[in-house]
Amino acid sequence: MRTPATLSVVAGLSFLFLQSCAVNPVSGRPELTLISVEQEQKIGAEEAKKVEAEMGFADDSTFTPYLDTLGQRLAEYSPRKDVAYQFHIVDMAEPNAFALPGGYIYVSRGLLALSNSEGELAGVVGHEIGHVAGRHTVQRISKQGPLAVVFGLVSGITGLVSPLVGNIIGGVGQLTQSAIFAPYSRSQETEADEVGQEIAARAGWDPAELSTFLNSLEREVELHQKEPRKPSFFDSHPPTPDRVAKTAAHAKTLTRASREPISPSRAAYLARLDGIVVGPRAADGIFQGNAFLHPDLNFFVEFPDKWPRENSPQKIVAVSPDGDAAIIVGTAAKGDDPLEGPRAAEKAAQVDLVSKTKTLSINGLPAARAELQADAKAHLEITWIAHGGVIYQVVGLAPAKRFQTLQPQFQAVAGSFRPLSASERANVTEQRVRLAKARAGETIEDLTSRTHSAWKKEEVAVANGLTLTDRLHEGQVLKVAIAERYETGSRR
Repeated sequence: MRTPATLSVVAGLSFLFLQSCAVNPVSGRPELTLISVEQEQKIGAEEAKKVEAEMGFADDSTFTPYLDTLGQRLAEYSPRKDVAYQFHIVDMAEPNAFALPGGYIYVSRGLLALSNSEGELAGVVGHEIGHVAGRHTVQRISKQGPLAVVFGLVSGITGLVSPLVGNIIGGVGQLTQSAIFAPYSRSQETEADEVGQEIAARAGWDPAELSTFLNSLEREVELHQKEPRKPSFFDSHPPTPDRVAKTAAHAKTLTRASREPISPSRAAYLARLDGIVVGPRAADGIFQGNAFLHPDLNFFVEFPDKWPRENSPQKIVAVSPDGDAAIIVGTAAKGDDPLEGPRAAEKAAQVDLVSKTKTLSINGLPAARAELQADAKAHLEITWIAHGGVIYQVVGLAPAKRFQTLQPQFQAVAGSFRPLSASERANVTEQRVRLAKARAGETIEDLTSRTHSAWKKEEVAVANGLTLTDRLHEGQVLKVAIAERYETGSRR
């Protein structure tokens, strides 16, 4: 027999589930979700802040307004009208696109560089609108249960980062652990493909171009499958063997509206891509072997060999080969006194640091250092270095039992921090998309060699939706990647 208290709880839960059952605007079927539209918008806004902080936006005053115009035109035909769609370009070298709850839609600059027409881009953006319209991300969150919503969608990437350590170092990145970036189901992908193609056709684009672009994405993944794995479109959008064929077949069932495109031709669309950075952006710093160089902030730092590394707008993280330790380089405060670093950390973490800090000099720069036993799991050493009006911090984080073994490597990284030499700054380059006109009868290999493209011939072929055996015609416009000297402050 249930007690009155138990009955009241059951009644409350029943009310919750009744309130959470709604008709999906895409499928037309009733669905059970634990997330209201208001909660969805709130979650989306919170996650959007993390995307901007951890990925950053490509500062493109030309293409971003164009993307918004294209996206809003597609959104006119979205099955879902209760969200305000927003469109952004994330500063990500890999081809990717994703959507957040509440209508936040993102494409990466790497995806733009791979696209070859306005119709292809419309297909991808339409696909992401389909995920928002179908509330697919909300469905994934709901499957985790109420606790996932109450206690947060993301977790730290390492068990060493306790709240105390997180307050000191500012965390080490959270987005990839979110339910928001978990893979969609096959049925959700099919639904988003169909919605994307349908609204693209109604907005005046060829729905078959989504199939063309999916084929390019598959070829790009195959081309780089032996390289160190990085996030890609297919991480959250699982490919299926027949997906290209299915989207091609579905396109034949649709009628394309008679409406002028925004870019009048393929050449006009490609002209919009001219100058987009491909690969690492020098304005965010670049890796050269084990060294990291930041031309705008004017510093050099070197990491241990064979430690996987990742650069984000907020910090550089290197993880030990065993995955049990990390070195994190970021900023702590402004000023010329390195003790401002421990003061700021002390305030954030509510822990005594200043009294444990010793001052020193690193390559002529004023510095300070402290060790901290954060908890039973983690031991860390922080070195603060004043340079150019900024206090940088180099954090070495390891399990307590491994700390002494790894400490020399932590100190070696901090000890490598210095200003760039004039020659180092002058030799920083980045790759940009440039357009080249083919000569009659040229092959991809011929054009790649003639233009000194930083892309290999295979990459040029994939980026242009061609094969190595294709013969080019006179004046045919192709994308290549050209390594150019970096000019400080250039961010497109």
